Amino acid sequence: MKLKSLVRDIPDFPQPGIVFRDITTLLNNPQGLRHTIDTLAEQCQKQDLVPDYIVGMESRGFIFGTPLAYKLNVGFVPVRKPGKLPGAVHAVEYELEYGTDTLEIHQDALETGAKVLIVDDLIATGGTAKATADLLAKIGSQLLGFAFVIELTGLAGRKVLPDVPIISLMEY
Repeated sequence: MKLKSLVRDIPDFPQPGIVFRDITTLLNNPQGLRHTIDTLAEQCQKQDLVPDYIVGMESRGFIFGTPLAYKLNVGFVPVRKPGKLPGAVHAVEYELEYGTDTLEIHQDALETGAKVLIVDDLIATGGTAKATADLLAKIGSQLLGFAFVIELTGLAGRKVLPDVPIISLMEY
């Protein structure tokens, strides 16, 4: 299946000169969504990246991370924006193209040494994925790798990530 044919390009969003890769058209296609999750699972198994937990970032990491966790028969742990988690959290602030943001994870979300795969819909500059890896380091988890549906190769997000395997199903 050609997954790229299910991703809609929106020119000049969120600002002129940017081509936004819209995954809503992939998500509303049952065969495309199933193929995406199945392929992520196959790639994880092929590269021996079967973790104890999938960690997904708010919010699109939840969309792909949760069914992938189900498919791999592992747990899912959410990483959220500030103020969304009710318990004690670890937090990390990170740089965006136009400012900063913060991500949080429950302090007791993972046991020390848990093997983790970080999943998100897209990697661009790598800031969100790196911040999530930094959160996992605070907990003492073992980062096995990253899995993304889309990689924007021109923004070189891989270069800021730890030296672990990276899966991406589509490159732009």
